[in-house]
Amino acid sequence: MNLNQYQDKSRETALYPNMGNNPIYPTLGLVGEAGEVADKVKKVLRDDNGVFTSDVRQSIKYELGDVLWYVSQLANELGYELEEVAIANLDKLSNRAKRGKIKGSGDDR
Repeated sequence: MNLNQYQDKSRETALYPNMGNNPIYPTLGLVGEAGEVADKVKKVLRDDNGVFTSDVRQSIKYELGDVLWYVSQLANELGYELEEVAIANLDKLSNRAKRGKIKGSGDDR
């Protein structure tokens, strides 16, 4: 499955207010799910000395899927295909690497 196919299939399970004209809902969901990923990783550091068991890895995989779902819905709301977003990101990072600007912060490196 490619990213655009995932995006199309994920849209079949989307149900939220004002779908098609509501980037706020998937943005808030994305932040929430990213927080769940971070929380699981934090607990690995706190409780398991940084060891990612197979159960924890599986749990994080499901949370990453939720992150991807919300990224997909936000892309839909903004009129982007996921492959377009992925290509733009790789182009941006490749350009930074060519200019020796991978390190640092800010969008305009």
